Amino acid sequence: LTSDYVWRGSSQAMEKPAVQAGIKLAGESGLYASGWGSNVRFASATDAASEFDLTIGWGRKLGKDWALDVSALRYIYPDTRGLDWNEVNASATWRDRALVGVGHSSNAMATHGNGTYVSAGVRIPANDELRFEAGAAHYALSDALGDYNHGWASAVWAFKAPFEARLTVHG
Repeated sequence: LTSDYVWRGSSQAMEKPAVQAGIKLAGESGLYASGWGSNVRFASATDAASEFDLTIGWGRKLGKDWALDVSALRYIYPDTRGLDWNEVNASATWRDRALVGVGHSSNAMATHGNGTYVSAGVRIPANDELRFEAGAAHYALSDALGDYNHGWASAVWAFKAPFEARLTVHG
């Protein structure tokens, strides 16, 4: 449950609450598949009411300090025409504390234009239950949409695994 579905700095629910759920199946080799869904509400007349994301990828630790994840993602908006699109992503994490990532699509947000999303973030644990996260990103999009930057900061309370409460501000 969330007070707003924010994706890459933009509300996907017109700043209204969203219900979200996901599942991930992973093997010892690092291969995984996941599904995730949320209600959506766009300002434009797309008739989109829900989003489902299907991902297949590979991720695992590379030695003591580093982890790598690469994936292919499909964004699906049921009962709409022409809104579904694909993206490939890669990220590297250092000591579960610092993350850099890049995602690319030749049909970003179903616009038939390129989009490359580059992000960096940090995770700072205060104790076993509380951590702070912050990051910044740049989304380079085709001329039709225009590039933009955004940042975020979060306080995360892991009160009972796997449940967490998160307070995030976006700019």
